[in-house]
Amino acid sequence: MRILIVEDNLRLASLVGRGLAERGFVPDLVPSLSHASHALQEASFDAIILDLGLPDGDALAWLGRERGRINNFPPVMILTARDALDDRVAGLDAGADDYLIKPVETDELAARLRALLRRPGNRSSLVIQIGDLRFDTASRVAKCKGAIIDLSRREADLLELLMRRAGSVVHRTAIADTLYSFDEPVTPNAIEAIVSRLRQKLGSAGNEDVLATIRGIGYMLRDQSL
Repeated sequence: MRILIVEDNLRLASLVGRGLAERGFVPDLVPSLSHASHALQEASFDAIILDLGLPDGDALAWLGRERGRINNFPPVMILTARDALDDRVAGLDAGADDYLIKPVETDELAARLRALLRRPGNRSSLVIQIGDLRFDTASRVAKCKGAIIDLSRREADLLELLMRRAGSVVHRTAIADTLYSFDEPVTPNAIEAIVSRLRQKLGSAGNEDVLATIRGIGYMLRDQSL
């Protein structure tokens, strides 16, 4: 799950990003609203964490403009030091999906993000199941017939993406956008290597032919329940 963190306090942004990365998210950090607008043009995000005290404008006005401009705008979590009732009401009325006061425990922030992604119109469920394959998006644990499949963070992210789009081809660029943030280099063979490791682990767990390569395009997880 790729998250855009809009926060001009670089130390805080780094701490939040590191904590979310440890919990299975892929964070991108930007220090201003203009940088956030550019990031939204360059990549797709599952959610946005938005500070209100940014240096280049009114964050709530920006939120209203961007929501009107972008189809399928991601859910927004406001994370701010402004704790007055009027501020909270204004943030939610401006289109934010949740509102948290700094400082916040990373476990709560991660849980709130997962809750946002489970709302209707976003991600549909906490646990995804395709045939014998089951993935818990909160614990990041994959199982086949009840046995745990030992996956790295990026292998788990890839499996979640493929399971959510089971039966459809997932383009290589969509995989790169999901697995890597802007400041992480993607080598030519990186995605192939992750797919290869995931395919091997799924095969060892009893799903030998579930992950297909669509040459020149991307990859597809076969929905064996259809």
